[in-house]
Amino acid sequence: MNPSTALLTDHYELTMIQAAMRSGHADRPCVFEAFARRLPDGRRYGVLAGTGRVLEALRDFRFGEEEIAYLRERSVVDDRTLDWLAGYRFSGDIWGYAEGEVYLPGSPLMVVESTFAEGVVLETLILSVLNHDSAVASAASRMTAAAGDRPCIEMGSRRTHEESAVAAARAAYIAGFASTSNLEAGRRHGIPTAGTAAHSYTLLHDDERDAFANQLASLGLQTTLLVDTYDVTAAVELAVELAGPELGGVRLDSGDLVGQAHEVRAQLDALGARGTRIVVTSDLDEHAIAALQAAPVDRYGVGTSVVTGSGHPAAGMVYKLVSRESDAGRMEGVAKASKDKASVGGRKFALRRRSAAGVARAEIIGIDERPQDDGDDRELLVRLVADGEVVAPTDAGSARERHARSRAELPVTALRLSHGEAAIPTEYLDDWS
Repeated sequence: MNPSTALLTDHYELTMIQAAMRSGHADRPCVFEAFARRLPDGRRYGVLAGTGRVLEALRDFRFGEEEIAYLRERSVVDDRTLDWLAGYRFSGDIWGYAEGEVYLPGSPLMVVESTFAEGVVLETLILSVLNHDSAVASAASRMTAAAGDRPCIEMGSRRTHEESAVAAARAAYIAGFASTSNLEAGRRHGIPTAGTAAHSYTLLHDDERDAFANQLASLGLQTTLLVDTYDVTAAVELAVELAGPELGGVRLDSGDLVGQAHEVRAQLDALGARGTRIVVTSDLDEHAIAALQAAPVDRYGVGTSVVTGSGHPAAGMVYKLVSRESDAGRMEGVAKASKDKASVGGRKFALRRRSAAGVARAEIIGIDERPQDDGDDRELLVRLVADGEVVAPTDAGSARERHARSRAELPVTALRLSHGEAAIPTEYLDDWS
């Protein structure tokens, strides 16, 4: 049995349930939605990631004996509420964008239809996963778009929490990264793993020749040698001397990467190692990758920037009650009107309006009813949970395929790294907005 995820939540979610039970409204049918009011500054689109992890966590969202004992010991809520929590099983429906989908401001990324109590307790779990994973995936998508057909390797595990590292590797893979250095991410999510040696390996040996010779003997000629521990030119010459033209790759991790890449490529070619790859690392982000497009680089290794969302470590998503049953028994939209934090009431439905050529033109959001398809539109909301049972795929591979298709629909301006408006406008088919 997997560990319970029920305490991955905030204190006030349980006290709200207690108060709602007292008022008699805990079982009132409601609709909650997770969405982002805006994109991070400078971004033209976001990438939804973490949906699969949310659905897997939902399966284990149970208040067992240990969780109930903890809540009782701390007097978090009263006995009546504890009894309700002990029997908690989400029994509602969840709709949402498929994981890997591109999103815009206002996109209804996850729509939870349930009673108030069943839905409100999921807020923190949903937001903590989606905000982190989507921030990583959104940054990673910009990086892979800038890299074009050159593979990106995720290698940021040492720059974040150990569990965040696994989640970040998954999110980056969804957004097009080819592999990760994190073995646990490889085990859990089936992501290809990659890695050879760090500077410490070279420094362990009496000289670079000994280090390279042993690495080649152990890992084979297709290994990648790190050539900037001492002198790059001397190291490249030594690498080809030892491995010959079959040397798999050399890695540059410091200095002027553009200039060095040109120099190393010319040196490798002159030595007959025309097939040897050049891998660059060293605090790369999407802008550095774009700057390296004109350089003879074959692969990019990205660490800190991808696992921290390249300056935007959270996607800015919120989880709001947008509709609930009235005393008359009718569902009615509700909305927050606070300055700068207003929400749009009513249950949402979304289409991506496309041109005849299949290029996305707008995000069309209907309030309480589906927008009409004009013939080229694509339905965005899919059922994730039906009557409490997960019905959507949760694997990273499916999400990776979805992202590739979704990003390919965007207009070419969406891939620009300069500041600008969202890739396509969000249009509400109602006066709420």
